[in-house]
Amino acid sequence: TKRCVSVNPYQVVRELVDNVELQRSLAALPPIRREFIRLPIPVDSSDKTSGEQIELDGWIMKPESAGDAAAGSLPLIVYTYGEPFGQTVVDRYGGKKDLWHRMMVQHGFVVASIDNRGTNSPRGVAFRQSIVGKMGVNAPDDQAAAIRHLLSKYPALDPNRVGVWGWSGGGSTTLHMLFRHSDLVSAGVAVAPVSDQRDYDTIYQERYMKSLIENEEAYVRGSPITHVAGLDDPLLIIHGTGDDNVHYTSTARLINRLVAEHKRFDMMIYPGRTHAIREGDGTTVHLRQLMTDFFERHLQPKHDGDQASIP
Repeated sequence: TKRCVSVNPYQVVRELVDNVELQRSLAALPPIRREFIRLPIPVDSSDKTSGEQIELDGWIMKPESAGDAAAGSLPLIVYTYGEPFGQTVVDRYGGKKDLWHRMMVQHGFVVASIDNRGTNSPRGVAFRQSIVGKMGVNAPDDQAAAIRHLLSKYPALDPNRVGVWGWSGGGSTTLHMLFRHSDLVSAGVAVAPVSDQRDYDTIYQERYMKSLIENEEAYVRGSPITHVAGLDDPLLIIHGTGDDNVHYTSTARLINRLVAEHKRFDMMIYPGRTHAIREGDGTTVHLRQLMTDFFERHLQPKHDGDQASIP
């Protein structure tokens, strides 16, 4: 028999980008505490997920002084997506979004994110397929259960100052959280949300929800527009009129339903912007400052020393 020798098959051919400037800039930022966590939640025993409890993956970003914070002194912002197309709990550089989260931690917030069942996490077939036919139903319930466990795990978090925000499918999940879990969520920002699943791409919806003819009741039940009567807390809706993915008409229909239900909300329209809402001078900074001001106003963090701001 031949002896097996471990050989590293990888070698550097050439370095395209060294990211030295980025690493230096990140190192200069005020330190924060970041950790990955597991949050157990109860599940219906009739669900495809085995057992009566499952752990969801999450991450949390806290101020360095969070360990000394008094009980209930820190507001929480949860960044959510919740749909099968993507996951938020990943160990990689998050770009501008991650930098904004870090800035919010400097402003006195705790920021967290949780992957509910159905996201494309490497958690197995049952975890992945549990969302089939249940988009907009299981995700908000999983998020709510996980947030409640998070609040109990970290006593410094204030259960009366919980904010949620998300983009696209995360905007939809944010709407669901505000409409269906108003006892838990205090404020939310929904960016380019799908308010009615019947308005969205058939190639996406039918992949996970079957056709509208086969499963219309589930389409209705899983759409935020169905539950607008439950809104009791501050809501900021952001959308670009040139959205090429989630068409602006979806938000227009949501606005009409909110008005019909006599619900107050804030709205920011970016003319001609696509789903990314990044076209035009100053758009990205304007959007992030808008979100910052909204959460500052409604969750009121206690500032400690000099705080960062968007230039």
